[in-house]
Amino acid sequence: MEGEAIDSPIRPGAANDQRPTILVVDDMPENLGILFELLRPAYRVRGAISGVEALRVAADEQQPDLILLDVVMPGMGGHEVFQLLRANPFTRDIPVIFVTAMDHMEDEMRGLELGAVDYITKPLRPPVVLARIHTQIELKKARDQLRNQNAFLESEVARRMAENDLTQLVSIRALAHLAEMRDPETGNHIHRTQRYVRTLALQLRDHRRFGKFLTDRNIDLLTRSAPLHDIGKVGIPDHILQKPGKLTPDEWEIMKTHAKLGSDAIQLAEEDAEKPVDFLILAKEIAHWHHEMWNGSGYPDGLAGDDIPMSARLMALADVFDALISTRVYKRAVPLLEARDAIAAQRGRHFDPDIVDAFLATFDEFRAIADRHRDSS
Repeated sequence: MEGEAIDSPIRPGAANDQRPTILVVDDMPENLGILFELLRPAYRVRGAISGVEALRVAADEQQPDLILLDVVMPGMGGHEVFQLLRANPFTRDIPVIFVTAMDHMEDEMRGLELGAVDYITKPLRPPVVLARIHTQIELKKARDQLRNQNAFLESEVARRMAENDLTQLVSIRALAHLAEMRDPETGNHIHRTQRYVRTLALQLRDHRRFGKFLTDRNIDLLTRSAPLHDIGKVGIPDHILQKPGKLTPDEWEIMKTHAKLGSDAIQLAEEDAEKPVDFLILAKEIAHWHHEMWNGSGYPDGLAGDDIPMSARLMALADVFDALISTRVYKRAVPLLEARDAIAAQRGRHFDPDIVDAFLATFDEFRAIADRHRDSS
């Protein structure tokens, strides 16, 4: 019946038939009959006697492995059908062999230019038809295998990258917690400061001074690196690191060495790596310079303004804010609003003015982070 798909008869075990499927499209039922008889011994065969029906069958769940497409048909011709097949993401990869009469050879060039894999001319010669179909079916099998192998390799690469990513994150946290264990009162300090740094970076990503550096990748690297800012504290003696009272001038000088101790440790890790590791570059900057001040009165190198790496400037504000709102044996926790005002008062002194502005604009997020990761009492 016109417009309906035609399938080869169902035989016992057809549900498990793994043979390739060929869709034959021809408006002449006698031509369909000839091709059905020729192809059924080796293939599952479906038929369509119009371009519209061919498009529907090709998009079925049981997609054909190859289409034999007559060029000259009433209504929608073979070339138009082919273009619509290629426009549909679901059918665009199905190989198509055009079928045309000997007196329509001018269609051959057009069809091949459109992307057909081959041409068969009428009257049909069974050995030629079978040979060309076999060639294209084998090529499709090879392409499918290659595609599956590539998909497997891509998934395997993604899996291993995810494993490496997790290993890196766990290693960073382990090192950060090592420093934290030496200074147990810091509690969730590394979690909070990590999130503060990310919040500031996201706020400043479109700023004219920061946008070029704060790409998605660098924001991710900054977030990873932030927990290592105080890794150098593992080298500070306990009687200084855990002293409940004010440090003496000599003790303070020793305490300040934690910045360089941290960057030196990361430098050694860099040298052990077979190639540069981006997050270690930022981690080293943060560890070494996060106690520098915008006005040049910080340590260890007395850097000022834009000479202080951007990563360290972001960390500086995050670190000081968290220190203000946290209880220590030598100080009380400052209320959040009081800490906010203290940071604002250091705009252009301790901190980069634009980073302070970003902090004030995102203060509600800082407050939420502080509440979510508060230290247990």
